Amino acid sequence: MKLPVIRQFYQNQTPENLEKTLEVLESFCEFRGTSEEDLNVAGELITNICGALEVHANVQNGMSEKDALNSFAQKVLGSIDR
Repeated sequence: MKLPVIRQFYQNQTPENLEKTLEVLESFCEFRGTSEEDLNVAGELITNICGALEVHANVQNGMSEKDALNSFAQKVLGSIDR
């Protein structure tokens, strides 16, 4: 998870574009010939795209961009600590 990447995706892409990209990456990961390195890169991109989608949703619900980004980061870090 990289907040600058999530911010970039949030600011420059619509939720629809992010969802389409997410579908493509998920399909790519299901291919049997995908290497471990490719899976790691795709997984990082998927995490960042999901973060941008969550930021879009939170901002639409009235949260500031900064708070939405921090909220997602805390959510991810909290799940790692468990």
